[in-house]
Amino acid sequence: MTETDLILPPTCSLSQAAPTRAFRVVSEKAALWFEPRNDVLLVSFDNLASVDRPYPRAPWLHRQAGELGYSQLGVQSMEKDWFRHDTAPAMIRGLQQQGFFQGFSTVVFVGASMGGFAAINFGPLVHGARVLALSPQSTMNTTIAPFERRFTWAVRNSDWHQPAFLDAAAAVPFVPALTVVYDPFVPEDKQHASRLSGANVQMIRLGHATHEAVRVIIKSGALNPMLSEFVQTGQLGPDFWRHMRRRRTVRKWGRSFMDALIRSNHPRLTLRAAEALLRQENYLFAHRAREIVLQKHPELGDTAV
Repeated sequence: MTETDLILPPTCSLSQAAPTRAFRVVSEKAALWFEPRNDVLLVSFDNLASVDRPYPRAPWLHRQAGELGYSQLGVQSMEKDWFRHDTAPAMIRGLQQQGFFQGFSTVVFVGASMGGFAAINFGPLVHGARVLALSPQSTMNTTIAPFERRFTWAVRNSDWHQPAFLDAAAAVPFVPALTVVYDPFVPEDKQHASRLSGANVQMIRLGHATHEAVRVIIKSGALNPMLSEFVQTGQLGPDFWRHMRRRRTVRKWGRSFMDALIRSNHPRLTLRAAEALLRQENYLFAHRAREIVLQKHPELGDTAV
């Protein structure tokens, strides 16, 4: 389904929003998009890539929620601002006060990167909501997280001074179950994850997935199983990892893996890995890795692809 094929839910005011019918609540800074299906509710949050598409657009995970039969409340941002405004939390709080979430047996807040920050940050607004955050930032405030130097334009053009919802780490103790998925080889993501730790937190270390871990998960065919397992158990476990075995066939994962091997100064292992990937597909990055090894270690040249 393309954006032009979307059936837009009718717009309404926040006070008119009900869990029995589809709706949109639209404001200048944020929007809600709701579609009822069953008693499981995914509350999804936009990421930077989502905001690149003009509104009206379907919420993040719209197709996946439909395939799984889950109800969905998409919390959508109009800017690359990490939801650093009053509108989105006020909307969620308003729905909570109206009893909107009470009819759902399971409520899961989910987001990636910017959306992961929002999912953790706003999770405590709905009592009992679980949170699944992929490559989340804990904050983009440079005093609290001086290690974070990415996304400079977006950060410079959003508010990281007002204290409300400034640091997702403060929300962690008030979330009953939080799973954080991140690549420990991305220094910034590793440091954000360390700030989000706690007894109620499951850390999933997905090495070589890069900051765009969600793309590796998608390409591995693990996104729907991941959502389903988290809805059922509140954690990620064997089913998620079984599907993630296919990450070895994902170009993004393979490139990151090869880059790490080159830096590790293990030439034989790097050469074997490059040749294994080349047997899988004719990756240019694997050819280059092999060339780098053989230039430094010509004695290994007898190894053949």
